[in-house]
Amino acid sequence: MKRVVVTGAGGFIGGHLVKALIAKGYHVHGVDKKPLNQWYQVTEEADNLVLDLTTKENCYQAVNGYHEVFNLAADMGGMGFIETHKADCMLSVLINTHLLMAARNKGIDRFFYASSACVYNASKQTDTDNPGLRESDAYPAMAEDGYGWEKLFSERMCRHFHEDYGIIVRVARFHNVYGPYGTYDGGREKAPAALCRKVIDGELNGVKDIVIWGDGHQTRSFMYIDDCIKGILAIMYSNIEEPINLGSSEMVSINQLADMAEEIGGFKLNRSYDLSAPKGVRGRNSKNTLIRHYLNWEPSIPLMEGLKKTYTWIREQMIEAKESNKHVRFN
Repeated sequence: MKRVVVTGAGGFIGGHLVKALIAKGYHVHGVDKKPLNQWYQVTEEADNLVLDLTTKENCYQAVNGYHEVFNLAADMGGMGFIETHKADCMLSVLINTHLLMAARNKGIDRFFYASSACVYNASKQTDTDNPGLRESDAYPAMAEDGYGWEKLFSERMCRHFHEDYGIIVRVARFHNVYGPYGTYDGGREKAPAALCRKVIDGELNGVKDIVIWGDGHQTRSFMYIDDCIKGILAIMYSNIEEPINLGSSEMVSINQLADMAEEIGGFKLNRSYDLSAPKGVRGRNSKNTLIRHYLNWEPSIPLMEGLKKTYTWIREQMIEAKESNKHVRFN
């Protein structure tokens, strides 16, 4: 039986990945620094362990006796978090550094690193009509301050551990992943979940107004979690040696995303715009030429389809919280 480690297993993507690997018949070691009762999903069939992986000794403990590592561990969140916690985001470099050292010394065969579209040169993202970011657009380097620079540096470290020590390393640059069992409140949530929550709040509690960060014209693409998991597994077991985009190419504005959430909920809100709020780059989209070339596949679940599932799940959580007179808030 293949023995694999998933770091960040208590997070949104990590929780889904653990379930997918268990379904494939793997022995899974799920690791996260959060207490187990704060994990977004806990799969009982996995060997779950609470460890802070910024510490080298803990990384050695996490990978000892296993064959492969999926490194999804990072201190991150939506734009509201990464623009105000740049030092915290940079400290995630300790996780990947120590995990690579442990992988080298403990004989790990294959290593997956979850990077981000935040590595891309900001000068390529100044127009809302973004043609799609090619993998080569990461250089010359001008990454998102804090989070993006940590990801870009860690990509290079993965490359050199492959070159110098022979570890098979695969790197995927995630573009805005969303779906059920993710953060929707508390400050770390991303735009799809935040907008769903605000529309549901209007529906359930009569809140009639919504504040949108920026002018609403900024553009992004959003990848549903099922596409993300499929892509992670395909890239991990491929021959793709360079960092590669993993994201939808269906680009929408934030206003259009809000329109979709309102259509799903059947509830319209009065919009106002906070131009001083964190809003990131002007336009970002995934160019999927390379992943289609290598895998004859790309993320393709329509945004409306995935958003309906996400909206339904968030609504269930909010109704449960309302009925139990509790305010559910993810850390």
